Order: sequence, then C-alpha cells, then structure tokens
Amino acid sequence: MLPCNTCRNATRWGYAAIAEARSVLEHELETIRTGGTWKGERIITSKQGPHINVDGSRGDILNFCANNYLGLSSHPQVVEAGIEALKKYGAGLSSVRFICGTQDIHKDLEQKLAKFHEREECILYASCFDANAGLFEVLLGPDDAVLSDELNHASIIDGIRLCRAKRFRYKHMDLNDLETQLKQSQSSRMRLVVTDGVFSMDGDVAPLKGICDLAEQYGALVFIDECHATGFMGPRGRGTDELLGVMDRVHIVNSTLGKALGGAAGGYTVGPKPLIDLLRQRSRPYLFSNSLPPPVVGCATRAVELLLASNEIAQSVGAKTMRFRNKMTEAGFTISGSAHPICPVMLGDARLASLMADDMLKLGVYVIGFSYPVVPKGKARIRVQISAAHTDQDIDRAVDAFIQTGRKHGVVS
Repeated sequence: MLPCNTCRNATRWGYAAIAEARSVLEHELETIRTGGTWKGERIITSKQGPHINVDGSRGDILNFCANNYLGLSSHPQVVEAGIEALKKYGAGLSSVRFICGTQDIHKDLEQKLAKFHEREECILYASCFDANAGLFEVLLGPDDAVLSDELNHASIIDGIRLCRAKRFRYKHMDLNDLETQLKQSQSSRMRLVVTDGVFSMDGDVAPLKGICDLAEQYGALVFIDECHATGFMGPRGRGTDELLGVMDRVHIVNSTLGKALGGAAGGYTVGPKPLIDLLRQRSRPYLFSNSLPPPVVGCATRAVELLLASNEIAQSVGAKTMRFRNKMTEAGFTISGSAHPICPVMLGDARLASLMADDMLKLGVYVIGFSYPVVPKGKARIRVQISAAHTDQDIDRAVDAFIQTGRKHGVVS
C-alpha cells in the first residue's frame, strides 16, 4: 500500500496531467473557432429526404447536402424491407461474421452486389471506410507498390498507410505523372493504381480509360472507390467504370451502402473470388467488427433490387443536376466539377462559406460550408448535392436563395 504522501502526490500529478491535456485541447479548439473552420452539427427532427425539419428552424427545409442521390433513404419499399428484416432476423447479430454473424440475407446481398457490379464475389463491411482500411494491408506486401491519386479520400489514404507496400503518389488525375510513377515502380512484384471514381469534394470523374490504358501497358492492377458513383453514374447506374466503358478493365471496386443505396450504413468490396476469399480470412475490419444489422441489410437489398430492375431512378438525376448547374452559372457563381450531382459552389474563404450556409438556412435551404482540413486552404465552398427526389421547383428555390445570399455577401451582383 502506498504511503499517504505518495498517494497525494500521485493524485496531484494526475490532476496536473489532466489540466495540461485540457489546456492543449482547448487551445486547439480555439484555433479551429478563430480560423472559421468550426463544424457544428445541426439537428434534424424528421426522416432524411429532400424536405426535412431542423431543430431551431421553422417550417419545411429543403435539404441540398445529403448523399441521398436516388432519394432511397426514405423510399417506402426500402423502409418496409428494413422493417420486415427487423421482425424476421432481429436487431443485430452480436457477433462477427465468422463466429455466428452470417445470415442468409448477408449472403444474398453480397450476391446481388456482385451481380450489380458484374464481378465474381463481394464482401460486406460495416462501412466503406472499413473496406478501404481492410483491403490494402491484405493485398499488398513489402515487395509491392501502390500508386495513389493525391486527392484520394481520407479512408483510402489511411488504408494505404496500414500496408507495407512502397507508396507512390501521382498528381491529381494527371496521367503523365501516373506514367512516371509506373516507370519508377517497375521493380515491384505487384502494382495497384488507386483512385476515387468520383472525387467527393469537387465532383470530378477520374480519367479511368487513360488509367486502365497505362495500367495494362505497365502490368498494374486498377482499384476504384465508387462511393459517389454507385447507383447513378453510367447508363444503368453501375458507376464510373460503366460510364467510361471500362467495367472489364477495373479489377477491384469498393463502395458504400450509405449513400445512394438506401443511405443507412455499410460498405463492400467486389472483385476476383480469390481476393474476396482472402479478405474473409485476413481483413481485420471484417474479422473484428460486428456483422451488418439485419434492418440495414434488408434496406440495402431492396435498394439494389430496385436498381437491378430498372435504370429509371438512376437516369433521373442527370437532368436535375444540369438544371442546377446551368442556373447557378448563369447567376454568376463558380461551380466546380462537370456533370456530377456534387455541385461545389466555390467561395474560397472559410468564414464566408460558413456565413452563407447559415444565411441559406434562414431562407429554408439546408447546405453546409466545407473548409480546411476537409478541403485545401483557400478552397472553401458550399457543396450542393442533387437528389432524384428533388423537384424542379426545389432546385429553382435553392438557386433563388443562393442568389439572394450571394448578393448579400458580394459574391454575385
């Protein structure tokens, strides 16, 4: 037993350590506040959709910042499928997949996703962040190389950090620089070119045809993250690989159930059967995370079934996207990207983006300002996202609110 003086000293040291830690944390928080990059969380008091209720705001609010690209988050058939799965299969499995956490509905969803992407096999994860965290460490060893676009999503960057492969970073969508990195990595056993299919902050689409050409020329594999493409890019909504005609040339696809495919949660990898089999044996996020809850699986399965049956929902997003982009450009705003429903309204200044987003909410339009570290310094923007569930009237109302707010802050005249 410690002497009393020793106990008192230990307690004082503990208090001192806590006080020091609190001081460091408060300083960091104040730096974020004064830099205008503080990210508050608005509270929604309704289901997700194009029209929502927001705590502290009156009346109907237009939502233009969800990843609900197809409007399936509250689709009656998707919701009902979740309810039925909850009743039949319960709230959760209380287990990882390989112990007692695999139900027939998990295998059914994996088969449907493999069919949707026209790949051999599929493995489910709790999120696409987990799918990215679990892939590279298993696939690539110290004799291999990974070549990554410099603006890839944070989950890709973190996943690559976990693997022991040699790392090469090429300039954003720069095929010449990618070729340079491919030449420099020729001594590697296996090489994997890694890119987002669509880059989430700007809505720009990776040049997959050129990437595949180079990969084939230099004997590399191609991986794409399709979180912001699955369900609505391409003639049948299969993604950017379908859009650009390279479905048979992209080897591995990671994507999410948490955006267009119902919006609940979950991610997955589709690709060659030996890879998927190996991921089941060694992928740590898969082995050490609970199975996807049955209601989530039920909702996602119904969403995929709807898309397998018809491309009508997927095709409806394009015209609405162009309506918003064209009207905003005519009004004098700078909209990044091209034809993707991610429509970044470029503002530059972080504080301006935050203030304009607040003023938009007062006009009944929910949008969020994005600033560093989510985007590079000096590249602050309000990221607008179009959904199939938006009407033309919704889009016109949002544009009118942007014009009014933009004039107030001197962004447009």
